[in-house]
Amino acid sequence: MGLNIYNSLSRQLEEFVPLQEGKVLMYSCGPTVYDFFHIGNARTFLVSDIVRRYLEYKGFSVKLVQNLTDIDDKIINRAAELGQDASLLAKSNSEAYFEDSGCLGIRAADVHPRATEHIPEIVDLIQILMDKGAAYAVDGDVYYRVDSFCGYGKLSHRRPEDLLAGARVEVNERKEDARDFDLWKKAKPGEPWWDSPWGKGRPGWHIECSAMAMKHLGETIDIHAGGQDLQFPHHENEIAQSELATGKPFARYWMHVAFLRVNGQRMGKSERNFIFVRDALRDYSAEAIRHFLISAHYRHPLDYSSSSLKESSSAIRRLNNCLDVLKPFQSVTDPSLLDTDTLGEAEVSILDAVQSMRTGFEDAMDADFNTAKAIGEIFKFVGEVNLTLSTAGDNLSDTTKAALGRGYSGLKEKCEVLGIYSELTDSDAANSEMMDQLMKLIIDVRQTARQRKDWDTADKIRDRLKQLNIELQDTRQDVTWKIID
Repeated sequence: MGLNIYNSLSRQLEEFVPLQEGKVLMYSCGPTVYDFFHIGNARTFLVSDIVRRYLEYKGFSVKLVQNLTDIDDKIINRAAELGQDASLLAKSNSEAYFEDSGCLGIRAADVHPRATEHIPEIVDLIQILMDKGAAYAVDGDVYYRVDSFCGYGKLSHRRPEDLLAGARVEVNERKEDARDFDLWKKAKPGEPWWDSPWGKGRPGWHIECSAMAMKHLGETIDIHAGGQDLQFPHHENEIAQSELATGKPFARYWMHVAFLRVNGQRMGKSERNFIFVRDALRDYSAEAIRHFLISAHYRHPLDYSSSSLKESSSAIRRLNNCLDVLKPFQSVTDPSLLDTDTLGEAEVSILDAVQSMRTGFEDAMDADFNTAKAIGEIFKFVGEVNLTLSTAGDNLSDTTKAALGRGYSGLKEKCEVLGIYSELTDSDAANSEMMDQLMKLIIDVRQTARQRKDWDTADKIRDRLKQLNIELQDTRQDVTWKIID
């Protein structure tokens, strides 16, 4: 079974076959940097991150381009409200985007083009459209002539009479058709501007992505991703202007991420029901937020609630506890220990669970990146490990340890594809080491109390730790601890 992607263009699952064998050209619409981004935006950016990670897991070489819209009406208006320079506002919010997305574990794209750095390419593309009769200038403004492209509406599957619904258009009597959209905007007093054959102005929103995508990926790309809200008019307009200019398909697979909702309503700045990523990260770990955002299929709406984030936090703690238990066995690598002729019941159970997780995980991700089901396969494996260890007891054979080591490698690999596990940073490692030392001290104090038969003190320490979600486990050899839900 190969990888299948739901293509918004055809409205059906299609087997993924890239233009070049082994290579994937991918474009993901990035932020308009007039403010920080919220976790509703983050869902879209995160899906692109995971698609890229899984394609690399499958052996593809991926070139991902994610733009930054750093000149736009929203930026100009916000800068005016704040009494700031528009370019400085865009610069500071761009830096904030990289900081917050990095904290969320979203890997940087191979290229992050900015619209203001591609004015020559944008002007050249507009000129091509002018030369082909697909664009016209009116007193410094340039518009795309929608009627010039016979395939207009094929992505959004809208009827001609419905094509204005939800579009970013203004009533403008100078347009030949109300559906026509801006390619170049004449500069108003006090606005940023660049020179062009049509006078001083700035690019329209849609032409920016076409120019940047073609500049860095070529005239036809494999995957174009973005939020559901961008399907029309933004992506529809990208197709129209790009395909008319080149005569080639612009993108072969279109992926659209459904909304994050609050109380059934789309999360968004206009609805004033959003939560900035940087604020969410103060209350929850990056892994917990990622787990929550991919706990439903990307094409299905997802409802935000604090209880959902808490459930994801608990799930991540269970996952980390399992990884912590398995990690010491990663160094047991002698392949002869896992000779199939010498395996006992425990080892067979673990190795079967590893293979089942791999098969289930890949089947889920191959079915249009079904992260919800993939997570289920991961936690099914966690349950199998916990059951096997509880049955095996404290004395583990080298063979069992080798099987557990293979389990650690398999589990870690799958978690890293989803970005719900990462190695500790130096700071985290230092904090973890301090926690270990503190717990060792507490356990030593408790053991001393038990040796004195001061059971009240020993029980008080154990019970107080449990109130802090820390559980002590007394074994024949020593005392261990773990964080519990």
